[in-house]
Amino acid sequence: MPGTDDPPAGGPTLELLVHGVGGTTPAEMLDDPRTVRVAGDGVAAVFRRADDVDAERAGRAGRTGAGTTEDGAPVPPVQEAYVWCNLTSGNGSRALWLLLLPFMVVNLAHWMRPAARGDGRAVRLHGTLVRLAGLSLTVLLVAAACEVALDLTAWQCAGTPACVASHSWLAFLTDGWWSAPGRRLALAAVVPTALTVLLWYLSHRTWSAYESQQPLAGAGRDEHGDDAPLGRPGFWYGRRLVARLRAAHTAAALLTVAAAVSADAARHDRAEGGPALLALSGGLLEAALAATALTVVWVVCRRGRSERRVDHALDARLRRALPLGSAALLLLAVVYACWSRPGWRSAGPLAGDAVFGAVFLAQGLLVVALAAVARTLHRSRPDARAALRGLAGPAVALLACALGGVMSGGVAQRVADWLDGRSGALAGPPVVLTWQASVIPGLLAVVLSLLVVLAHRAWRSVRDEIPAVLRDHPGEPHDPVRVRGVARVRALAALTDRAPLLVGVAAAVTFLLGAGALAGALGTGRAPADAARNAPVAVAGLAEVAQAIGSWLIGLGFVLFVTFGRRAYRDASARRTIGILWDVGTFWPRAAHPFAPPCYAERAVPDLTWRMATWTASTGGRLVLSGHSQGSVLAAAAAWQLPAPVRARVALLTYGSPLERLYGRWFPAHFGPEALHRLHQEVDCWRNLHRRTDPIGGPVLVGDADTTTPPGGPPCSSVDREPLKDPLSLGRTAAHPLPSPVLGHGDYQADPVFAEERAALLARLPKGLPAPRHGDDGQDTAQPGSGRSSG
Repeated sequence: MPGTDDPPAGGPTLELLVHGVGGTTPAEMLDDPRTVRVAGDGVAAVFRRADDVDAERAGRAGRTGAGTTEDGAPVPPVQEAYVWCNLTSGNGSRALWLLLLPFMVVNLAHWMRPAARGDGRAVRLHGTLVRLAGLSLTVLLVAAACEVALDLTAWQCAGTPACVASHSWLAFLTDGWWSAPGRRLALAAVVPTALTVLLWYLSHRTWSAYESQQPLAGAGRDEHGDDAPLGRPGFWYGRRLVARLRAAHTAAALLTVAAAVSADAARHDRAEGGPALLALSGGLLEAALAATALTVVWVVCRRGRSERRVDHALDARLRRALPLGSAALLLLAVVYACWSRPGWRSAGPLAGDAVFGAVFLAQGLLVVALAAVARTLHRSRPDARAALRGLAGPAVALLACALGGVMSGGVAQRVADWLDGRSGALAGPPVVLTWQASVIPGLLAVVLSLLVVLAHRAWRSVRDEIPAVLRDHPGEPHDPVRVRGVARVRALAALTDRAPLLVGVAAAVTFLLGAGALAGALGTGRAPADAARNAPVAVAGLAEVAQAIGSWLIGLGFVLFVTFGRRAYRDASARRTIGILWDVGTFWPRAAHPFAPPCYAERAVPDLTWRMATWTASTGGRLVLSGHSQGSVLAAAAAWQLPAPVRARVALLTYGSPLERLYGRWFPAHFGPEALHRLHQEVDCWRNLHRRTDPIGGPVLVGDADTTTPPGGPPCSSVDREPLKDPLSLGRTAAHPLPSPVLGHGDYQADPVFAEERAALLARLPKGLPAPRHGDDGQDTAQPGSGRSSG
């Protein structure tokens, strides 16, 4: 640490532990109830055992790795635990982020682009298309709120005496000043406007906390001036883009509300030959709304991420002008709608079919264009392991749009059923939403059939796994039931590798059925059951059943979303489950949607990078970065962010790691074979532990195959060790008198191989790293990233 005496010969040794998804406690990570926070805050922090707080200053050989114990065993390193779980799942209110799931999923699609060769035009086009898909989801969400508040409630129900009689709280809208249709719409506009303000507030608050973390100076660049994909200086600093997108999406939401309030009034003024001034005002307002909407699209398309430099600019004028201008247009729309029109009556639905049909059509065209770009990128640098041959991004973007449609249709259908009851007095939600709901049973039938096929294949593969289990435990006593149980765990763990097939089939069926539903809605203008009345009896009956089941399922889906969100707010275990979802889904920065849940890695990666760089600079010690599961992804990202000389002095130990099995396949541009091979070359040494019973972790597939660790240290030409035995013993033995558990994804540190690999990494790291240089005032003059190396 700065200002301390020189470290003892050999230097201190440190193991920095990073936990995985779901979170844990410092006491569990360090296996000691007495822990002390040495850096950080209540959200994310580094902890040590109480006995190790001053280990470097005291120079205790027994805790710093500068010697051996009395029995000659290697001294374990000082351990630090980086606890980051509160970044994602520490607050009960964050369970409500479940409602932002479509935004999170479309943001993932941005990062799923294939690795590319050549100029960046196709890469930029890929990002632009995903950002436009994200913008369409914002419009869809706000349009759904307008459908519920303006169309179903203020326009249809408040304009129907039978509906008002069933809902007395709407009685004040039937008489007096508020009885005019435009004024009812203006009052109802408070709901979608409040939703927009809430989304803006959440995005702004998290932007101030997450996107404002300063990266380490000199991050990522190697001695040749190049940079790794996740090591670029501005990769974890997306402050400018999120601010820009937030302004554009907020403006788009407000413009959607303004159009919903004023559209029918403008149509009435044109059609009924009303006062010329009103007709002119309506035309000018619509022109202003269209011009501002085009400006929003231009802002979304104009600028993507700035990763190769830390961009501190914030486009202050744009951030203020675009939302405020849209808010002013909304206010003008409200005034325009409230103007007195004696002959105006609310009859039938508003123009929901045209709006939702246009949104769904635009989303389909964007997905098709995105698929063409992704395929072009994949062909420029083919990757046999890439999910769906480079089409993972378009598939996930399509599923995000479908999820947004389900949530929009679900809330509209439930509110319509609640308002109308069984009277049938209301026109109900837009026909296009009914058609979209009617195809859900077909989609579920296909997906469930595929799941049954995959489960059957897994069951059949259990027999093939039994000989492999026996080979891994030669000569051990065993029970056939126990062996079959272990084989079953292995077979189920292998199902993770079938995820691309499931996503690909679901996306393809969703696209075909969604396109058919959109064509049916726009072609007939009626619900499926009504459109099929003149068809054969079998077809008409199938259409009626599909419509009824689809309506029920889409409503049930929305109810489940709300119910699970409320349960997670009150139940810690359910909140932890949602936390795991966010741990996986919010690793990536917000690049496509500013209202998505925030990226915790924009806080965690700078935390780890700063800690490693400052510790190595101040002590000259040896450091092993040890990451489990999602923690291994954070560890790799932090290692990429280190200045090249510091990165070369760090050893990496990963276990249960999804780096290649999940991230390498789904995010090939950033975790593909080339990126992982480069990380292997740039750290001092990297070792990876995995099990065949682990459904998440797997081999990294970098370097030569390896079976053992030689006494002098690991062969760093390879990364993966042979799969660990799991369980440690099939039957009862002298070493294992009680049955050994099948550990799967957890408790890697309980395996003796873990301590062996860690000790070998420490033994291989150079000893006697330079001590900190002191100036005349006794303070350390070395800075993180200064380039000092052991040579």
